[in-house]
Amino acid sequence: MSERALLFADDHHVLYRAGTRRIVHSPTKHPANPLIAPTEPWEVALAWTSVYRDPQSGRYQLWYQAYTGDRARERSHRCVVCYAESDDGIYFEKPALDLFSFNDIARTNIVLVGSGGYSPRYANSVVVDPRVSQDDGVAPDPSRRYKMAYFDFEKGDGREQPGLCTAFSPDGIHWTKHPELPLLPAAYGAWGETVPYVDEGEDRPWTLPLSMSDGVDALWDPQRAVFALYGKMWIDGPDGGMFWKHAMGRTQSRDFVAWSSPEIVCTPDDNDLPHVEFHTTPVFYYKGVYWCLNQILDRAEGGGVIDVELMLSRDGIGWERPFRAPFFLARSSVPSFDSGSIFTNSTPVILDDEIRFYYGAYSQGATGADDRTHISGIGMASVPLDRLAGIMPLERLELPTQSGALESVGQITLKAQDLAGCERLLLNTDAAKGAVRVELLDRTGRRVRGFSREDSVPVCENVLEQSVSWREKSLADLPAEEYILRLHLERAIVYALRLVGA
Repeated sequence: MSERALLFADDHHVLYRAGTRRIVHSPTKHPANPLIAPTEPWEVALAWTSVYRDPQSGRYQLWYQAYTGDRARERSHRCVVCYAESDDGIYFEKPALDLFSFNDIARTNIVLVGSGGYSPRYANSVVVDPRVSQDDGVAPDPSRRYKMAYFDFEKGDGREQPGLCTAFSPDGIHWTKHPELPLLPAAYGAWGETVPYVDEGEDRPWTLPLSMSDGVDALWDPQRAVFALYGKMWIDGPDGGMFWKHAMGRTQSRDFVAWSSPEIVCTPDDNDLPHVEFHTTPVFYYKGVYWCLNQILDRAEGGGVIDVELMLSRDGIGWERPFRAPFFLARSSVPSFDSGSIFTNSTPVILDDEIRFYYGAYSQGATGADDRTHISGIGMASVPLDRLAGIMPLERLELPTQSGALESVGQITLKAQDLAGCERLLLNTDAAKGAVRVELLDRTGRRVRGFSREDSVPVCENVLEQSVSWREKSLADLPAEEYILRLHLERAIVYALRLVGA
């Protein structure tokens, strides 16, 4: 069955609309949060996460960063990657594995450790290769089905260099680091450093303008058929000094080893407060849209607190920020494991009726991991399917050109759609306190008899999918051509429209 999904988080499918406004739909945090708490000696602070749900078995695998700092006897164990499993995505188990010990504890759930370099290893973004075969007909290596990207200090060229590192696994538990690391050198330095001259590369190897920093998130980009990383890139300050703020960078690779030169794709701007920057910018692709759970770092509060802003893009390069307030996923307002910083990822779990977002969190700012009094954990928040953002009428609209005020009434006129072969129009809406009516116009904007607003059967429910219908006509009665769909809203929110055919 063919299907097209028109999501109303942006105006990509909208010709114009009148008397409406767009809203973000904040997810609901699960009442059992934190789903994973620090219970082991190697788990002082839990932050970065990745999650994968096997579509056949329904089994969840979750990887999370556990920071211990100087409590670890080995420098390589100051910040490790841990592993947990679950049947339902709510109750997780930490398996005792014979892979890495911690201090005097032989069996742990640690699946990857750092190199023990200058600074701890950070991040652990895991992507499961979705390909069955490659373009050249050769199936992807099953020993590399699971791919992890992270940051560490390595000695690939004989001297220590910070940068992008990767590891591979057949099962998500047993990991092998790529033998030549780092794959992309990263900048590492202090605020205000001068920008290096072109002939200073050997003298200042860690001072690299326009390079990725210490946090990346991976995804499979289906539009380009490549793996992509989005993450931190430093931008220079007002005086030209380096390491001022983090922006959003991107790099891509076909094999998760050879990566393109990073490019900046989004930065803080004039609408951001001076003390606000990006932390990391995990991106996922869903129904034709690139979505970013941008971690907004506010350095005005102790340690730099983090809330999550929803951003979107149609090509993964040019980004829109229509949902700056309220935050998509905000810190808890009362003291708890997620009242200080929230660390999102690029791997939401898409179920039949909801989208789940797993996240790590601190009760303090992003730099509070060494504080022994803080609490942390892994939480989950969810939204009903496709309800990331929607469109609703203005509460009141009064213009001199109108005969009277309009209250909670608006309309959305979509760009012309080819309805040939379309059997059903399924509306995702909250119209429990009002109604949505759909009418059809031809390419010239004239109404089609039998498919007008007056002929439409109103949708008056809060439903994820409801068939659009008319009193005496059906889609099968239409000649095969393009039509303009117009949605009339009365005290209702619309999130998506699906065009389903044979």
